[in-house]
Amino acid sequence: MSNQAKAPIIIKRKKVIAGGHHGGAWKVAYADFVTAMMAFFLLMWLLGATNEKQRKGIADYFNPTIPIMKASGGGDGAFGGDSIFSQNSLVSQGTGATTSFGQGEDSADATIIDASAKKQLSDREATLFGDVADLLSGRGGESMVSDLLARHIVTRLSDEGLVVEVFALPSAPLFHDGQPTEILRSAISSIAEVFRLARNDIAIQAHVASFPLAVRNRDAWVDSTERANLARGLLTETGIDEGRMQRVTGFADTELVKRDPLAARNNRLEIILLRDGV
Repeated sequence: MSNQAKAPIIIKRKKVIAGGHHGGAWKVAYADFVTAMMAFFLLMWLLGATNEKQRKGIADYFNPTIPIMKASGGGDGAFGGDSIFSQNSLVSQGTGATTSFGQGEDSADATIIDASAKKQLSDREATLFGDVADLLSGRGGESMVSDLLARHIVTRLSDEGLVVEVFALPSAPLFHDGQPTEILRSAISSIAEVFRLARNDIAIQAHVASFPLAVRNRDAWVDSTERANLARGLLTETGIDEGRMQRVTGFADTELVKRDPLAARNNRLEIILLRDGV
């Protein structure tokens, strides 16, 4: 009994290394590397399985700078080294388009479209749209609209064709009590005179500003549709063939060009000289 009481007490201490053998951080890094390699080989496979046109479309879709890029189209033709699609800067890939014409007060607000518009045009349409834009904006030295009307008109190229936008100003509305003002009548008369140079079909789109709460009982959809139809009537009255009218649409206040939904600039008509086949 006495021998057992005098037995030494032995304490075993175990040294534990956290994380196992050399830790586990390398597993996360390796998993990221394998994922990246899989994505890389998937990308290479997709590039090999698509043609040039499809790759261009994918690149344009993921490129956020396309709406402000510009394609070069210079030459020795009638536009003196510039096509209707050229601007101050060029893009080495020959893609992008910010084709915008006109002397409108807010011409910088014109909606900019993607590069495919230029490629979809035939040579005849490119020349035609350029001539029409020049006549309406006075870029070629001759304008079919007065300086007063030029403040309300801006033209631009879209994937549908040449868009002639007629917009209101705070002191000069396009409609009053639901009827076209003299400014709008004069503008459409000038546009119709130029459009008679072409045989392309025509589409009309009307946009309105949001209504204040005091008159919120008005229906923006009905209002914009009525304005588009009135514009169609004015065009046909000036000699445009009714058969050329392909579409008359009201967009209400769903597509504003100014942050202020009540801004007069949001009240506008878009008269589109459509491309062939659109």
